[in-house]
Amino acid sequence: MLTITFLKAFLVGGAICFAGQMIINLTHLTNGKLLVLFLVAGAILEGFGLYSKLIEFAGAGASVPISGFGCTLVKGAVEATREEGVLGALTGGLSKCALGIATAIVSGYIIALIFRPHTKKN
Repeated sequence: MLTITFLKAFLVGGAICFAGQMIINLTHLTNGKLLVLFLVAGAILEGFGLYSKLIEFAGAGASVPISGFGCTLVKGAVEATREEGVLGALTGGLSKCALGIATAIVSGYIIALIFRPHTKKN
């Protein structure tokens, strides 16, 4: 049973990555634009209640890509709106994703200290 869980996660996550690669190859969108496209797509799909079903099916294969972040933002905003009203729509998404955002910032800072990144000179 565990093998099927991994297989579903691999197939769905791979399909999301494949879609992103095909978009890059066919449209020449920049990585930043593609990131926003996938985030908004995840948010829209969650707005219709579809992305949560994909996460239930594929687990980390659907929740780890950036589209899963968009889903979590919408889910947090909807839950907070039910509890707090209109103000919750503005704060709910960020409070739901705060741990992931903080982890990304702190780990990025630590990696930058270790490897000392710099701009390449032409």
